[in-house]
Amino acid sequence: MSQDNALARYEPGAFFCELFGRGGKPPAHTALVRERLAQLDIPSLRRRSRDAIEELYDLGITFTVYSDRDVIDRILPFDVIPRVISPADWQIIETGVQQRVAALNHFLKDIYNDRKILKDGVVPADLVLGNANYREEMVGLDVPGGVYVHICGTDIVRDDKGEFRVLEDNARTPSGVSYVIENRHLMLRAFADLTEGIDLRPVDGYGSQLAAALSAVAPRRAPGDPGIVLMSPGTFNSAYFEHVFLAREMGVPLVEGQDLVVEKDRVFMKTTGGLVPVHVIYRRIDDAFLDPEVFNPESALGVPGLMRAYRKGNVNIANAVGTGVADDKAIYAYMPRIIRYYLDEDPILQNVQTNICREKEGLAYTLDHLEELVTKPVGESGGYGVVIGPRATKKELRELRSVLMKKPDNYISQPMINLSVTPTLIGNAVEPRHVDLRPFAVTGDSTWVLPGGLTRVAMKRGSLVVNSSQGGGTKDTWVLG
Repeated sequence: MSQDNALARYEPGAFFCELFGRGGKPPAHTALVRERLAQLDIPSLRRRSRDAIEELYDLGITFTVYSDRDVIDRILPFDVIPRVISPADWQIIETGVQQRVAALNHFLKDIYNDRKILKDGVVPADLVLGNANYREEMVGLDVPGGVYVHICGTDIVRDDKGEFRVLEDNARTPSGVSYVIENRHLMLRAFADLTEGIDLRPVDGYGSQLAAALSAVAPRRAPGDPGIVLMSPGTFNSAYFEHVFLAREMGVPLVEGQDLVVEKDRVFMKTTGGLVPVHVIYRRIDDAFLDPEVFNPESALGVPGLMRAYRKGNVNIANAVGTGVADDKAIYAYMPRIIRYYLDEDPILQNVQTNICREKEGLAYTLDHLEELVTKPVGESGGYGVVIGPRATKKELRELRSVLMKKPDNYISQPMINLSVTPTLIGNAVEPRHVDLRPFAVTGDSTWVLPGGLTRVAMKRGSLVVNSSQGGGTKDTWVLG
């Protein structure tokens, strides 16, 4: 291998590499991509990377970091070396995600109606009914098609054996799909020579698939062409770019709470031509802010009376109110049992082993192995509050121990997974960086999974935290046909 090519000095070490495999045996499905990358040198790769980043600025593809109010918009770091997934691996991911979404919808319908799984003791009742995201307002509400989770983002990692594991389910308002689509567009424009002749499964169909799925779960009394809107909290939301992007892709209006009104238990959008009926709301607002009559009375983001219209069956909300209980990190630990209970199947995608600190055995094990485990608060997202035991200081471990003793219900722990790596352009070198994958599933009459998903990459050397809020970036995800 010539020392001039971009991959000449790349060394993944002991980690499973998405491009080179493990043990000096590169997988056959990445051969053409490796060959073409080897024809590029670092200067040309850096030049094309800079061009791609400038294009992101020009397109306004941004996210917001709330901890830094002086900077509203930031460009999500983008790495130009793609992650490649074989057809066989994608089959496992796709069917595994579809299975989990089916189980999540069964679970949510059950806990808001008959509660059989709680009566049978498969999941502790207090873990569900006492959950901060459980909504009594949803009890007995008949959601169209029995679909609670219309859009799901499942976070998947690959361990050092190359096996896929689910890290968590995102069943409330999962974000990131806009980057999947824009990353592909960027690669097709900037790296046409790399993609030429490679059979890539397309990602352009997401908007139409989502619109069709939401039409399928419109209220029964809705007309043939139901009114669909995407409801955003506004420009200061971290994912506002995505809200604009998805509304455009779906061909539906982007609205805020002030643009909607409830009259006679029906929802309407205000327009210059008068009130227009709304039958489905794809909401990107948390439960607490949806309806000030029911939840937070000080919320200016929601629509007074929305829950009344929802309960009367005059409007559908995606994702359903109260889905947060299903993507709670404590409930996650029970997902293998939930899948078996409702589907009578073994999980296709296994969980990462999880210790529930609210349980005596789980807390004891966690306290005895703090320095070996990754400990997470169940109510946080974005990587906040996570303590990685092997990399924590003694002071951090002492503080964690104290918190666990006081509030064990708020924590779970897991073994530290040696996440797979991919070649990533860092400065003047290509280095291994850890990645995860968030495939997006859309459910209406059936569940469709976008071929690929959001590959998030930890840009810092040795870091396992891939979240954008913690400095992570993204890659284009290539599922081969």
